[in-house]
This record gives sequence, structure tokens and C-alpha cells, in this order.
Amino acid sequence: MPTTSPASDLTAPLTTPPVSGRRPWLMIAIAAVLAILLIVAPLVMAVPTNQMLARIGVFAVAVLGLNVIMGYTGQVSLGQIFFVGFGAYATAYGVNNDWPIVVTFLAAVILPGLAGLILAFAAARLGGLAIAMVTIALPIIGVPLAKRLTDLTGGSQGTSARFSSAPDWTGLADDQWQYYVVLVIAAGCFVLVANLTRGKFGRALAIVKENENVAKSMGISPYRHKVMAFTIAAMIGGVAGFLYMVVVQYTSPETLAFHHSISLLASMVVGGAGSIVGALLGGIYYVFVPSFTNEIAPTLTALIQGAILLAVLIVLPGGLASVPHRIRRLLRRRTSRGGDPRTQNVEQRGSS
Repeated sequence: MPTTSPASDLTAPLTTPPVSGRRPWLMIAIAAVLAILLIVAPLVMAVPTNQMLARIGVFAVAVLGLNVIMGYTGQVSLGQIFFVGFGAYATAYGVNNDWPIVVTFLAAVILPGLAGLILAFAAARLGGLAIAMVTIALPIIGVPLAKRLTDLTGGSQGTSARFSSAPDWTGLADDQWQYYVVLVIAAGCFVLVANLTRGKFGRALAIVKENENVAKSMGISPYRHKVMAFTIAAMIGGVAGFLYMVVVQYTSPETLAFHHSISLLASMVVGGAGSIVGALLGGIYYVFVPSFTNEIAPTLTALIQGAILLAVLIVLPGGLASVPHRIRRLLRRRTSRGGDPRTQNVEQRGSS
């Protein structure tokens, strides 16, 4: 009888594709329907609704970047909002200095990526509370720094950059054009991260997250993969900053405030860590829930949001993205307890 060694079991995740029981045609149909709805939505929705949907896309990308470093790699990062703000400031500077929009976009992505890479060289060797403290320092330092660099950031008053008005040839209103810009760039980010995390690199990150010693024994460098994940997360944060300026067209030191990082972290947990769909749900939570709680009780906003977070952590530790899995598991349990109805019918016919 053939046997497998432990080493072969460890290398299996890197060489064998995952087996999925999902029906490909069903997933394609669902994706097609969602794509059509997302494309048609801004043409029939009111201006405030389009702006809210665009903001959801912005912060879904921000949560996606945080998910790369925390959800997939298992590293604590409490400074993701710094890279979002950095990207926003880079965008504003490029627009106000008449840079081509492509150059501005590249600057908004590359500069936060370089900052993340530099930080990752030191932070990736740390773990637990140590790396948390390093990343906490980013927004704490970023706010006073943005206030002092008046020539670059506009100081405490912030800076605006109006560059996302709809071109005349599109025939679209400004809110519709901004929505489509966010939709295209955000969709590109989600597709890239989905392909990245489901490939060899993503499986290596999962092994690093599970056990670094096992990863080393398999020839995977935890340090290198952590640095790469941190840099990718920072670049995605820069993309979110660019999209933030597309929609809001204004940024200030408040954009870098630490409490926004905590909100991003809560959104990732509620949506689902280590999940592409969870990042989208996290963006919805980040934008919709504060507005909803403000309408219910403005003075109890923080309390209500905390209660929602605790409820999700207790009832759904995997976040809202784990709901379909919970439902499938519940159905399997009921089927196993009651038996297969087809088998029961055959048995009843045989006994009769």
C-alpha cells in the first residue's frame, strides 16, 4: 500500500490546486448579474446614493489592503490609514502641480508602497505587540507631520484637488463618472488580489500565517513573504487614497487619524478576515453603519458600533463572509441526521 511522507503532505498545498465543489456556471451567472447591476446602478440612482456607493468602493479597497497583511499573512497592522492618507496627499500634490493623471496615480501607489517597504524591513522581523506598536506609530506621527509640511500638505487646513469632473464626451454627471472610476480601479484591485492570494504566493502566505517553522522547513521565507505582503498592502492603501480624492476631492490631517485605522480594522473583522468578499462587506460596514447609527442615536454611535462588533465576533467569528459556509454546514448536519431522503424512499419501497 503506498504511503505519503509528512514532507509530501506539507508541499501539497503548493503544488495541487484546491478542490471546489461549487458549480462554475452558477458562480459565473452570479458574477454576471452583479456586474450588470453595478454598471447600471449609477444611471438610475440619485446623486447621494451614487456618492455613497463610490465611498463604499473606496473603503472596500482600503479594507482589502488591510486584509492582505492581517487576514492572509496574520500580521498585526494598525496603521493602514496612514497609507490611505499618504496616497490621498500624493494625489492632491500631483493634481495641484498639473502632473498627468497617470503619473499622479502611479505616485499615489508607488510612494506609499516605498514607505511600506521601508517599514516592512524592520517590522516584518517582529511579531505580536511589537509590530502593533510600530504600525500604531504611523498615524500618530503622520498627523502632526501633515500639519507641519504646509507647502506639501496644506497644513491643518488640508488641501483640495478637483480633478474628477466628468469629461464632456461621456455625457455623464460628475457623481456617475466618479462612481465608474472607482468601480473600474476597485474591480482591478480585487481581481489582482484574488488571483494573488489563490496562487502559489497566497498559499505560501497561508503557511506562514499558520506556522513559520513549517514554512521554513518547506523552503518558504517568512520574512520575505511578510515584507512583500506589507508592501502590497501599503500600495493598495495608496490606491484607496487616490480613489478617496476622486470622490471626496479634499484631504486633511484628519484623514490620517488613528481612529480611522481602528474603524478599518473593525470593518475587516465584521466583513471577514482573509476573504475577498469580506473586504467588500467591510467597505459597506465602514460607510453605511456609521451613517445608520447617527440617524438612530447620534450620541450613542460608538456604543452601537461596539455592540455590532461584539455581536459579530460572538455569533460569526469568521465575519459576515462566513454566513454561506455556516448555512451549508448547517444543512449538511441536518441531512446527516435525517439521512438522505432518496435513500429513505428506496428503503421504504424495498420493505414494502
